[in-house]
Amino acid sequence: MTVESTNRTPSIHSVQTGEDGAARKLVFLHGLFGRGKNFASIAKALQPEFQCLLVDLPNHGKSTWTEEFDYVQMADAVADHLAAGFAQDGPVDVLGHSMGGKVAMILALRHPELVRKLVVEDVAPVDTGAGRSEFDHLLGSLIALDLDSVSSRSDADAQLQEPIGQRGVRGFLLQNLVRTDGGFAWEPNLELLHGQLDRVMGFPAESLEGKSFDGPVLWMAGERSDYVKDEDQPTMEGWFPRTLRVTIKGATHWVHSDQPESFTAALRTFLLAD
Repeated sequence: MTVESTNRTPSIHSVQTGEDGAARKLVFLHGLFGRGKNFASIAKALQPEFQCLLVDLPNHGKSTWTEEFDYVQMADAVADHLAAGFAQDGPVDVLGHSMGGKVAMILALRHPELVRKLVVEDVAPVDTGAGRSEFDHLLGSLIALDLDSVSSRSDADAQLQEPIGQRGVRGFLLQNLVRTDGGFAWEPNLELLHGQLDRVMGFPAESLEGKSFDGPVLWMAGERSDYVKDEDQPTMEGWFPRTLRVTIKGATHWVHSDQPESFTAALRTFLLAD
């Protein structure tokens, strides 16, 4: 079963998978350059126990663009979307990766009535400056691509080989290139994301003072990533006192993509535990 839906401004697009009556409901929030369908294979692997909602966050996928990058606005928009549909009968589990992990944490802190269990994938509630130069380069490379000269996705891939040498990274990024009546276009709001990258890498701690989420939290880190550090633990536990931290061996920042079997096993064990 697949259900597509949109919601109020900023409009949120999502795709629902799995069968009605599944034991658990799980929401996936993707990272920068991503879209809900990035988690389609993980959602399928979690069946039949889970009914899943694959969300396109604002400025990504089929969701609408905004004039400013604002984590609180994004979390509140997701909250409205869930309350009007997927979570209207009670709290659901929420998983967020990287940028989506920050949205998920803010969602749990501001709207705890919607969240049963929280899973945060390879990000901390701090300024993630470690990835700024990498994402600045990637965004700049995509913006510099002359779309008028692109006749196919393979053509775009060829033009990006020099600035982005990793084939897998190019393939991931090029999922965001779509054909329109006027030629090719980027689905994400690249100009906004590049211009406000400091906000993307930051975390609005000042907007969350005094808040905490008392539900269970699984904090998953990649062994080969530096986005989760030991010094982040007190900050994480300050907002999320029931945090269980695990490290997935052999995984980089994209834990679910690098080690899908280990990721899915840890996810299922945590979410189905009483």
